[in-house]
Amino acid sequence: MAAVCREFGKPLSVEPVTLAEPGTGEIRVRVRACGICQSDLHYLAGAWGGELPAVYGHEVAGVVDRVGSDVHALHAGQLVVVGLIRWCGRCFFCSGGQPALCETRFALDAQSPMQDVTGARVLQGTRTGGFAEFVVVHASQAVPIPEEIPLESACLLGCAVITGFGSVIRNGQMHAGDTVVVIGTGGVGLNAVQAAAMAGAAQVIAIDISSERCQKARAFGATEGLLAGNGVEDRVRSMSAGRGADVVVVTAGAGLAVEQGLRLVRRGGTVVVVGMPASGASSRLDAAQVSHDSQRILGSKMGSAVPQIDIPRLVRLYQERRLKLDELVSRCYPLQQINDAITSASRGEAIRNVIVFPR
Repeated sequence: MAAVCREFGKPLSVEPVTLAEPGTGEIRVRVRACGICQSDLHYLAGAWGGELPAVYGHEVAGVVDRVGSDVHALHAGQLVVVGLIRWCGRCFFCSGGQPALCETRFALDAQSPMQDVTGARVLQGTRTGGFAEFVVVHASQAVPIPEEIPLESACLLGCAVITGFGSVIRNGQMHAGDTVVVIGTGGVGLNAVQAAAMAGAAQVIAIDISSERCQKARAFGATEGLLAGNGVEDRVRSMSAGRGADVVVVTAGAGLAVEQGLRLVRRGGTVVVVGMPASGASSRLDAAQVSHDSQRILGSKMGSAVPQIDIPRLVRLYQERRLKLDELVSRCYPLQQINDAITSASRGEAIRNVIVFPR
């Protein structure tokens, strides 16, 4: 079996690895496609620390290869989307509908299922390790999908799509007729844009440092695309009766983007922070203003998604041709060309590059 391992400061290379057999509550999935998320790029650059060597990649679509003896909801041969949300369904957070915050420690958290040919441990990055031919994950991480969805598109449901939609619908709790601003129009941002448009926002204003991405956002439902910089706050207020946006979703992973979000939101409005800057980054806020203006600032991990509920809903929207999914895929690469795919993504040339594996 092959995977891409990473050691900081060294190029990615295809290395042979072995995986443990699926244990209690676990499944093994033959990977057919894995998207390259911005989070993978941050981890690969060492922005959030972590152990090495590691295999990253967490937007996976593939075929169930084997199941543990106690897994009954999934079976071999089934097509699934696999993501990083591993949840027990019983703890305080799971019982409250927040599986992304599950506090249970699983066997896979204690010991990675991956090792190299010498027997040395290889970290299962982001609880998935999808830049590999196979992944061993907890069954809760997999959601069945119909056969007619192209897997190179379906894999993006595991992170970019559920995160973008959840940030607007679950966290932002936007209402029809609202003005929504999305700061950053990468994979997650474009899905926040199309979620807001689909949910009936009167205006969806996309902000990015790239004019090309601003234009792309219009294809996903943005009514306006603004280049980040001076004058943005005035433009947004002029389009919202001088009040500011009802909901601002910050998908750019920068502290300054959060500060800009606070300048763009109206009194009583909501700022949803999705993008994660490097560890130690901070944002300044005027606490008195936040209190006086009754503003809400919310963190959003994976859009507070419940994958077993949200992914089937998004699949139905795709089948009804209402959800743009294929349009998110910029280019597909074989595993052997992952360096090229990552370089392209790091330069901002792609919405989502996808690693594909032979059938």
